Amino acid sequence: MKLNSFAYLLTALACAALGVSAELAQAQNQKIGFIDSEYILSKMPEYTGIDQRLRQVSQEWQQEIDRMQSEIERLKQEFQAREILYTSEQRQQKLTEIDNKIRDRERFLQSKFGPDGDYFKQQQQLLEPIQLRIVEATDKVAARDGFDFVFDRAGDFLFLYTRPQWNISNEVLLEMGIQVDQPAR
Repeated sequence: MKLNSFAYLLTALACAALGVSAELAQAQNQKIGFIDSEYILSKMPEYTGIDQRLRQVSQEWQQEIDRMQSEIERLKQEFQAREILYTSEQRQQKLTEIDNKIRDRERFLQSKFGPDGDYFKQQQQLLEPIQLRIVEATDKVAARDGFDFVFDRAGDFLFLYTRPQWNISNEVLLEMGIQVDQPAR
């Protein structure tokens, strides 16, 4: 009876080992590739126009922020130069005016460049169609060439080493109809 239990245990362990071995073999046969979306974007002509538009808008807003900061600095200097001439009521009024200007500048800064600001909303709106094109082209290349996984090297994943042969960025560009003369980095 003990022999049968032992044989059963050995058989179960052997089956489990074969199952793990089969899973490992299957995992070893998976094909993994990557793209570099920053590289792909840099090769897309429409991205250059979007990038220029975003820079222009950003520069205009930055000029407004700089103008507001200059006004704050002017008010501070004026206050320091005349502080002894002001009554306590005038002094408080001038300090309140400066504080209000600082708050206005901070609100403007947040409304334009904050996490929910206009810059990021415009960026998302302008880039979404391009990003969809990249995803669709990546899907086609991955399906055509038998990739199981495709990662974006420019994303939050950290690749300590990648073989250039698995970089399918140029194939994605070709799928989108964009010719490239040099190999992807």
